[in-house]
Amino acid sequence: MPDHHASGPLLLAFDTSAAHCAAALLLGDRVLAARVEPMTKGQAERLLVLCEELLDEANVAYGDLTALGVGIGPGNFTGIRIAVSAARGLALGLGIPAVGVDAFDALREGHDGPCACAVDARRDQVFLQGYENAGISTPALYDASGLPAFTGPLIGAGGGPPAMPVAEAIARITARRFADSPARPAPLYLRPADAAPARDAAPVLLP
Repeated sequence: MPDHHASGPLLLAFDTSAAHCAAALLLGDRVLAARVEPMTKGQAERLLVLCEELLDEANVAYGDLTALGVGIGPGNFTGIRIAVSAARGLALGLGIPAVGVDAFDALREGHDGPCACAVDARRDQVFLQGYENAGISTPALYDASGLPAFTGPLIGAGGGPPAMPVAEAIARITARRFADSPARPAPLYLRPADAAPARDAAPVLLP
């Protein structure tokens, strides 16, 4: 079993805000295990099983974890609630902090300097947030064909790929934030849920 006390915090991060189930286990700066499984339904059943598989692969247990990181969106309404609910429940049961990380910060992780990060919002639209771009520093919904001007690269939907997989990015951001008594993770919704019923029922988030 890795000596995480000597090597740094042991962090588990996961995300189901898009058509995937993603998780990563980070010890200090080192990724012990990580996986991204494409899927459009079934994240609620798969997420905790996937996390357990990664813990087993790294020969550690839930009780060894220092903190949790979770993707809070924007993205799929039901998927976000699945991951946030799981993170809240695990954090409460384990007595450790959980850090919510939005998709824009996850996309930017590993990039220095000005940029804009875009998340697919469907209907030929994207959620966009700029970094070191004053005019778009607040995330908002835009038509994909009519993005505002910005400095630096576009990362994400319609642009270049991020520097690392989403769960690893969430884990690395969590490593910098978990000691600051973060608020409980909460979903980031930038528009109401679609009217069509979800294939997976969204878990109820307790206040």
